[in-house]
Amino acid sequence: MDTEHQAAVSEEVSDMMMPAHDYRTVRLNVPSELHKGLDRVSNYIVGRYKRHSCEISDIHNKAEQIVDGSLKLHNISDSKLKENVRRFEAIFRRQGRGHEDYLTEAMTLLSEISHRTLGLRPYPVQIMGAMALYRGFLIEMATGEGKSLTACFPAIIGGWTKRPYHIITANEYLADRDADEMNPFYSFCNVSVGSVINRMETAERRASYEKDVVYTTSNEIVADFLRDRLRMGSCHQSARRIIKRMQKNGRREHDGLVMRGLDTAVIDEADSVLIDEAVTPLIISHPMANSHLEEACLHAGKIAKTLDVSIDYTIDRKNREILLTKAGQEKIESLSGSLPGIWTGTIRKQELIIQALTAREFYHRDEQYVIKDSRIVIVDEFTGRLMPDRTWRQGLHQAVEVMEEVEISDPSETLARLSFQRFFRFFRKLSGMTGTASESAPEFWQIYGLPVIRIPTNKPCMRKQEAGKVFSTYDKKLKAVIDEIIKVHETGRPVLVGTRNIKVSNTLASMLTERGLTFNLLNALKHKEEAGIVAEAGQQGAITIATNMAGRGTDIKLGTGVSALGGLHVIATERNESGRIDRQLTGRCARQGDPGSARVFMSMEDDLLKLFLPSPVRRWISSAIDKQNPYMKSVAEGLHALVQRSVSGIAFRQRRRVMQMDTWLADALSFTGSSIES
Repeated sequence: MDTEHQAAVSEEVSDMMMPAHDYRTVRLNVPSELHKGLDRVSNYIVGRYKRHSCEISDIHNKAEQIVDGSLKLHNISDSKLKENVRRFEAIFRRQGRGHEDYLTEAMTLLSEISHRTLGLRPYPVQIMGAMALYRGFLIEMATGEGKSLTACFPAIIGGWTKRPYHIITANEYLADRDADEMNPFYSFCNVSVGSVINRMETAERRASYEKDVVYTTSNEIVADFLRDRLRMGSCHQSARRIIKRMQKNGRREHDGLVMRGLDTAVIDEADSVLIDEAVTPLIISHPMANSHLEEACLHAGKIAKTLDVSIDYTIDRKNREILLTKAGQEKIESLSGSLPGIWTGTIRKQELIIQALTAREFYHRDEQYVIKDSRIVIVDEFTGRLMPDRTWRQGLHQAVEVMEEVEISDPSETLARLSFQRFFRFFRKLSGMTGTASESAPEFWQIYGLPVIRIPTNKPCMRKQEAGKVFSTYDKKLKAVIDEIIKVHETGRPVLVGTRNIKVSNTLASMLTERGLTFNLLNALKHKEEAGIVAEAGQQGAITIATNMAGRGTDIKLGTGVSALGGLHVIATERNESGRIDRQLTGRCARQGDPGSARVFMSMEDDLLKLFLPSPVRRWISSAIDKQNPYMKSVAEGLHALVQRSVSGIAFRQRRRVMQMDTWLADALSFTGSSIES
């Protein structure tokens, strides 16, 4: 065979084969089904063993060894450090047998480089966290312990492998900030770093994803993943791609993709991403004009206004459901003759009117949504941040628009859909970090196979948890909150007040204004000023009101002289549905050995009790509290804790059902070839 013909054959064969780059672009770690029965019990036992094994003592000893070793590199020249970087880069790039044995030596080198490039010499606890991340743990590190630097160590080692490495941050500000601030460290280690945020165009996104390490948010990475899958069509299965190439004479079928695949991810604020947002599917859709739906929603809104609770419908607040009575069904039938098109059917018209009632009873302005530029904008109930690109499904968004009398938007046609819960199980290697993970450790293990490990603080925690206060009514509670703010403010200490929604934050703001006090208000309507407001929250005399955990991920550093006064005081205006979220708020004070204190205020009219405790029981306890019964406040606190655990259990079971539905849907779609994992 002549040389020219031999070259042609080689080229043809290479086109038919899938190059490593292409393979990694489409390869997914297909999630296994959730364990059931005895398998679930045994898996639970394995998870407990993993969490309580001797791993923590092992990484503690190694961390001490690494920090001590890095101090001995102080006099080594930069060129010598660079030479060692190239050596370890080659070792971890090849992934040969025994390469893990070099981990301690590599992290020792990185510790010295961190000091030279960033001026930050990692503490042993940060190295412990870095090693745990590398081993695939979800680490619990207290607020202010330096998680941003901790994540860099496994990221650099992952960057050396040249496989896709993603660090998922709480918001775009942190993604941009960390990629920029940590760039000198990455650059010295021959690792490129970039960030992907919402305002980027396709070409810019592709360039960022080509970097060794990419900082981004969960929304951005899932959206880009789904858009890439849509671009691939049926060719995200390797066999189909090869056949397509044969048909197209070797032409690349994945042009236009922005990502280079999924391999390793480290998730910051992992409890928020993997639990709080887990059941929220991210949907790629496009608007689809539907004048009949618009007309039907307007008529349904008018009919809903004529219906009376208890007579025409009942409200199941625990499960957030509207149930029509027989009288309500008959009334709807008599009033719905003007509904257009397919909405004339009995089931259809009832669904539409139930959505209108659902909007009226469960969706409230400045709680679940705000009105901005004459549009309904959803508010994330866990972070208090605006979500301008999200809409409610199945006509609910249009029902809220009708209720608020704003322009009705076109419904959307779903092109692709994926829950965060399923997406993050696609990664070959997953780890994460957060300040609050212990409460949900069993769920992290059962759903994601992530064992939780608690990293000790660098300095003893000096937080003082003040006794909670319970009141009979909501108004009495808010008055007491204001009194406490003023009392602490007069000492010069900064105060951070956490509320569950915008409505409460605005109410407190009005009450403080009446008292002539200056404060900073941080909620979904002021998200652009978030980082600046949080940064000032530790200054002497500062008062900050923050919706839920807005500002999470940004350290609150104490101003001059504040430590001597007692540090930051945190006030929680009510308990959340999860004790983990309560800890997120109180964890904002007393960072890195600083002093601080926290107190929770509760009332018998709080949403948590109204939804899950019978009214007669609440009224009886409220009356006893007003009569100064010495035992009733303890009883009320116990009920709050009991209901909180019950609600957390319900939420966990809901997330399991969503996971099972995701699995069922993927199995069903696999027969059609449209499944993401196909």
